[in-house]
Amino acid sequence: MEPPPECRQETPALTEAAAKFLNFIGPEDLERCLFAEMLEVVAAGDQPRDGVRGRWWVSARWAPYKQTGEPVRSCLLVQAASRRRQDGVLCSSTLKAYVTTQLETLEQEEQERLELRAHPIEKRTHMVSHQHGMTITKTLREGEAELQCWSFSYGRDELQGLMPEGASLLLLRVLACRWAVPPGLVFPAIDTEGHLCTSSYHALGTQQQAVGSSEVEVFVIERAVHASAGTSTIWHSSFLPSGYGQGSVWGHPQPCQPGRDPGEGVSPPLLPPPRRLARQVQVGSPVMVLLQDESVLGETGGVEPRPLFPKQPLDWEEDVQLYSWFLDRKEELQASHTAYVRQHPELWALLADFLQALFLHQPHDPVSFAAQFFTPFAHQQPPGTRFASARAASPLPGPPPRHPPANGE
Repeated sequence: MEPPPECRQETPALTEAAAKFLNFIGPEDLERCLFAEMLEVVAAGDQPRDGVRGRWWVSARWAPYKQTGEPVRSCLLVQAASRRRQDGVLCSSTLKAYVTTQLETLEQEEQERLELRAHPIEKRTHMVSHQHGMTITKTLREGEAELQCWSFSYGRDELQGLMPEGASLLLLRVLACRWAVPPGLVFPAIDTEGHLCTSSYHALGTQQQAVGSSEVEVFVIERAVHASAGTSTIWHSSFLPSGYGQGSVWGHPQPCQPGRDPGEGVSPPLLPPPRRLARQVQVGSPVMVLLQDESVLGETGGVEPRPLFPKQPLDWEEDVQLYSWFLDRKEELQASHTAYVRQHPELWALLADFLQALFLHQPHDPVSFAAQFFTPFAHQQPPGTRFASARAASPLPGPPPRHPPANGE
């Protein structure tokens, strides 16, 4: 469905400076963006740091992508997840986006969840690109209420240079690697309501920032999303200079030359170190993500022996990366199970008959009862029993005993 007329505004246009910058982004720029990092989620401003505790994780890597009816293509997979506890309430969010080397979004899904005891809230935003443009679907579930759903569609002419969240994370890394932001970078974007708007980027210069007990110079980039309602949401992202972080980044493996064995003499190019994120804060938000691991400042690219740390217990529900993988796998299994049940509608009748017989007879050995109940369906099964208890007497009621006639005949 199309966005309501009152929500439409003049189509946001890609500025000439932004279009030129996208054309200048090369493979080397993107290779330096392919790494993972994790920061702490803490309270912003003068609030007590103990009031908010959590982690924020983001990564970018090469991955295959396939749409129905189209060949598999290689693109960039951007994933982010955050999990924090604020004032006793568990808040989590995930982002998964497939982006081309031209920073065009093929598909993206965002999820936010508030674990309120009596009234949990879950929001999802899914956008997928197709030959006619892009379709955006938003869903909202509050407690036990019925799922609410909205859908918007936009044409390709409206989406040139669109910069959603996943592509924006890559763009910020590219800008940080160049340590400069060209003037006039304005892109079309999607606001929280699913409507077209604009996003702008400009540099705030270098500042001194604390990382643990150390002070380091950071490069600050401001990103502002100007919603159609007239409000703006602003983020300030601070990046460390080159040389801090994970040594060097290996680029994408090069193709094997004809006549040469795979891997023989071929190695990916060694790229300069990435610019890691030191802090990100949304203006007016009570929380921010902050780099607190001071050991990162000592990683200047050299090979140093890793210190030994005692083994810590793993709580996968508190680990944002593992929890994100858990959610992805959970959704994959749910979709697979739903598709299987949809393809075999006879399952419902089969299970209904079995449960009806089970509750009617209420046997002491349900396993043996199930073995006897499903025996007529096993026409191609070899002789034998699946369960040891199936050798016991049948729990199904047998025919009534025959008594001799009263007259002795």
